[in-house]
This record gives sequence, C-alpha cells and structure tokens, in this order.
Amino acid sequence: MTKTLRKLFASARGLQRALNIFGPYLGAGVSVQHIAEDFSEATVELKLHWYNTNYVGTHFGGSLYSMTDPMYMLLLMNRLGKDYIVWDKAASIDFLKPGKGTVTAHFVLSDDVVEDIKTQAATGGKVLPEWPVDIVDESGEVVARVHKTLYIRKKRPA
Repeated sequence: MTKTLRKLFASARGLQRALNIFGPYLGAGVSVQHIAEDFSEATVELKLHWYNTNYVGTHFGGSLYSMTDPMYMLLLMNRLGKDYIVWDKAASIDFLKPGKGTVTAHFVLSDDVVEDIKTQAATGGKVLPEWPVDIVDESGEVVARVHKTLYIRKKRPA
C-alpha cells in the first residue's frame, strides 16, 4: 500500500470516504454515515434500491451482511495499531424479519474491549473476540443479527 493510501486510511474521515467509493459497498448501496475520529464507533446504512432488492422486494441478504463485513476489523486495526494482525475469522447472519426501507448497523468498540484484547494478545497468542451486530429498520426493529468473530495477534518481532 502506498504512503498516500496509508495516510488516507489512517484518518476516520479518509476511511469513510474510501469505503463510500469502495466497489463492493458502492455496488450494494451501502453507505458509511459516520466513523468516530478515534475509531471507537461507526454507523453504516443501506437504502432499498432496485439493485439491492431480492425477488420478493426486500433487502438482498448479501447486501445486509456486507454492511457489517469489514467494520470491526477496520476499527480494531486503527485502534490497535501496526503491531497487531487483525483479520475477520468467521461470521453468521440470522434474518429475523424482512428488511425494507433504510436499515442501519452501529458498531461500538469501547476502550475496555481494546485494552482487554491488548492484554490477551500480550502473551503472543491469538485472541478471538466476538460481536453481535444488529441491523435495524427505520422503526428500530431488528431485521437481521450478524455475529462476527475476529482473529487478533500481536506481530512477532522481525
């Protein structure tokens, strides 16, 4: 990655701009509405359009999942810094009701969680934190719940 891209992705505003023109997000209609300057939280939304609607006129399941795909990984990479390896490891999604209109997912990464991950990773072993992510409709009802698992490890000295 070039220094320019690294610098762009190092700021919350730059990362938000980059994600909003990122092909998979753009194609699915996903929009990053907010990333906190300290990378402690983010909000992503998806409006229902002809190109992300399934056969029965509701949100396509893949688009719902894609809203959540990189967010915890990206937030943690920025919170932990370059001394850590952070990867998405696993995910599952439960569709609870048809998604219509605009749906939103909110991600929160507290200081306590970040410190706990650092403490666990200090021994050199892997850390596998898990997060539920609710995707809610305009009335606040949960339409889908995504369960994310990340893989985190402190990098070994070169």
